[in-house]
Amino acid sequence: MKGIKRNVLAVFLTIGIMGFAALSINAQGAQDFTLVNKTGVEIYALYVTPHNAEEWGDDILGADTLAVGDTLEITFSRKERAKLWDLRVEDEDGNFIEWERLNLLEISKVTLFYKNGKATAITQ
Repeated sequence: MKGIKRNVLAVFLTIGIMGFAALSINAQGAQDFTLVNKTGVEIYALYVTPHNAEEWGDDILGADTLAVGDTLEITFSRKERAKLWDLRVEDEDGNFIEWERLNLLEISKVTLFYKNGKATAITQ
């Protein structure tokens, strides 16, 4: 009898884990993307804001930084509907670079570069 209870418990646990995984997948926003820092400098602040917003909002790195060569998975609420987004990065001294009107419904990866005094981004 104990063996049957253990098997039933294992089945329910497995179903629960699979259900949770399905909910996690469905909870992702259509705007989710990977950011890659190839700028040559450490990023100390990062802002991603809808294009029509009046202000940048909060630094999504918080107290963290994004080192050269590191990647960051940026996720959105499933309820988010904005199509176009602006991106701003700042270095340790507060110098910043901005990219505007990124269509995050069509972009899954943004690689940032800074070379010869020019900021560029490659999107995929």
